[in-house]
Amino acid sequence: MEDGVSFTQIDLDSGERFQALRRELGVSTFGLNLLLLQPGQCGRIHRHEHQEEVYLVLDGELSLYVEGEEHLLGQGALARVAPSVRRQLVNRRPQRVVLLALGGATDHTGRDGVAYVDWDDSTGASPQEIPLPADVPVAQA
Repeated sequence: MEDGVSFTQIDLDSGERFQALRRELGVSTFGLNLLLLQPGQCGRIHRHEHQEEVYLVLDGELSLYVEGEEHLLGQGALARVAPSVRRQLVNRRPQRVVLLALGGATDHTGRDGVAYVDWDDSTGASPQEIPLPADVPVAQA
């Protein structure tokens, strides 16, 4: 895993169906892709050897076929699909579907965060031990 920070931008106007966000960011521990499905477009029926996937619908309504059965996912909906389960992403609506696909194949390491009260602190603690900071002033437009 590379050290540091990287940035990219979701490109909703690229005309491409697939944006490899993982590659653009240099992520090495999980998959992260943006999919843009125009009306009538669909992906391949597929499964994975090891990777489970989560789909997050950002805009539109996705028809997620799981072993041939249709599940409708609207904006804000998420679905997790196990590696061995066959699935297909389909846009049956007249509007574009925008979704994120996240995938991983190893056990998650949870609760490994270290929180700090102040930027000058050199020693942290578990996030549960550090109180949330006060709200900040909101910038005026």
